[in-house]
Amino acid sequence: MQITDLVIFRVRGTYSGPYFPPGDRQAQAMDIYPEFNTQSWAHARETGPQTVSEIYVEILSDEGISGLFGPIEDTQAFIIHKFLRPFLVGRDPLAIELLHDQMLRMYRHGRSGMFVTGVSAVDCALWDLKGKAWGQPVYRLLGGPTRPSVPACASMLGYSVEPEAAAEVALDFKEQGFPAQKWFFRYGPADGEEGKARNAALASALREALGPYYPLMFDAFWGWDTRYALEMMQLLRLLAITWLEEPIPPERVGGFRRLKAAAPDVPLATGEHVYTRWQVKELLVSDAVDFIQADPDWTGGLTELVKIAALCSAFEAPLVVHGHSLLAALHLAGAQSPTTIPYVEYLIRHQARKQYFHKPLYEPVSGTVALPDLPGLGLALDEAKIEGRETL
Repeated sequence: MQITDLVIFRVRGTYSGPYFPPGDRQAQAMDIYPEFNTQSWAHARETGPQTVSEIYVEILSDEGISGLFGPIEDTQAFIIHKFLRPFLVGRDPLAIELLHDQMLRMYRHGRSGMFVTGVSAVDCALWDLKGKAWGQPVYRLLGGPTRPSVPACASMLGYSVEPEAAAEVALDFKEQGFPAQKWFFRYGPADGEEGKARNAALASALREALGPYYPLMFDAFWGWDTRYALEMMQLLRLLAITWLEEPIPPERVGGFRRLKAAAPDVPLATGEHVYTRWQVKELLVSDAVDFIQADPDWTGGLTELVKIAALCSAFEAPLVVHGHSLLAALHLAGAQSPTTIPYVEYLIRHQARKQYFHKPLYEPVSGTVALPDLPGLGLALDEAKIEGRETL
């Protein structure tokens, strides 16, 4: 079998919900500049039909079997078109380990960041193709299933962070059966003592509403600095949170070690912005974090994430795969021990839109997501929802 082409295409359609009330965004690193520290953000969805579009990559082969992955970002599409497509045409799509290793070696600025996100999308599409070639879901090719469904951590990005409103929403999702929730701090160093107090009020209200034992996580989206994080961690120490995610950028390993030493009872997490096993290894060997959250869409694909899962298992640091999209993470979780990957992350306000063009839809039922039973990733496009298509 040989790869004959990598096709990048955009589909368009009309989205008609579900819709969510206006909410708040998370803290951002750029918030230290007043012109960027504004409240408005795209999470306040307009009601009524909206034109939406998404980009996908499809790997074609000379045997008529193809692999599909998406939605992907514009930057990933550029990297695939500019660098990876010319390299991969004519190659064996089933030799995924070989192709993955070579893609990480082919470009001297390609070992981290945006280039690796392009490799990630191609790698996931290759696994989709391989599963279809062998007539099996990807998790079976990876050694699973280890369970029929995977618990979903409800990721609450975009909800109001006003304590009373957040507590009401959190209790509702707990009653729906979600076994854990992750909330997002809105305020950072530029917001002073008032912002710090508002962050603490949110955390206290959520803990009170959810009870003392319910797993509760918080994400600062690397919007803080080390001093601010130390001060916030002192306020969080008595709330028994499951983790504090990315209070500072993940490459600041020394900063993470300092935070962990100062407040060891506030577990730390990072990984969404970490690329390949070597960066994860540095975090684990340095004893800098307690949880890893690498994302198959960005960290190097499923091939890389399998290696990261092995590292996490060896260091007994749980891997909670970041939830930019769901399918690749779900397959990996379905092939790993529940002690290695206890949850997948499910973005409550975003997954319906991310999966709008897909069939079937993968959604939590009573807080768990069933493993796909289709060959490959289980990703197919719903042609009835596609009103336009163009090759990029």
